[in-house]
Amino acid sequence: MLTLNQSFEHDGRRIAWGRIGEGEPLVLIHGWPFSSQVWRRIAPWLARGRSVFFFDLPGMGASEKAAAVDPASHDPVLAALLGHWGLERPEIVAHDFGGLAALRGHFLGGLQYRRLTLIDPVAVLPSGSPFFRHVREHEAAFAGLPAYAHEALFQAYIQQAAARPLSAEAREIYAAPFRGEAGQAAFYRYIAQTDEAYVAELERRYGRPPFPVRLVWGAEDSFIPPSFGERLAGLIGAAPPLLVPGAAHLVQEDAPEAILAALLGPSGA
Repeated sequence: MLTLNQSFEHDGRRIAWGRIGEGEPLVLIHGWPFSSQVWRRIAPWLARGRSVFFFDLPGMGASEKAAAVDPASHDPVLAALLGHWGLERPEIVAHDFGGLAALRGHFLGGLQYRRLTLIDPVAVLPSGSPFFRHVREHEAAFAGLPAYAHEALFQAYIQQAAARPLSAEAREIYAAPFRGEAGQAAFYRYIAQTDEAYVAELERRYGRPPFPVRLVWGAEDSFIPPSFGERLAGLIGAAPPLLVPGAAHLVQEDAPEAILAALLGPSGA
């Protein structure tokens, strides 16, 4: 497990973060509904020669459950954290909505990176699964589910993100922050506050960034299919996504070795 033994206050919200290793800075950004623990089998290897920073996005993991947890709230958090850490052009590795935060940070916020690796990011329209759209219209009903029903729904949802059965450890890591009244409400609040406008605004700003961008995609991703990666590559002038066989949306669980190979191989070292 990664240790998030530091905290940062942003707009009155506590953001939990941690750091391991020494060397060139690398920042890991997780997606929803996960946490920085999604990198627990990857970060220690990256820290052999790098200073690896990781944090839990607002409303997720060990960070404070906040009233505003929409994707737009991630942009200023990322910028503030990079400033707090004194990082001007770090390497970024981002997954899912973490990818959206990194892309918005650059194209809308002017953040600069040394290199950007995106793993199955939320980046092009249409955005949101049928489950997402249904919950968005009925947030109150889902937030009020009995705990056992919410647990079953959550477990089914995260399993759909993986091509292989998730371990008991992984299921517990991801479910624990979304249990209880506050955690359950935060899970459905995020969906309700997520709007396609956040992606549409970004799509209008796309172009070739002044740093290398690498796309890694689970070949069996049903949440954000590989065809979305091909479209994104065309919009930002990147190479086609590296497809990971036997992996779905949660590549970190299905094939962490593929991510390490991409980041530590000849083109990533």
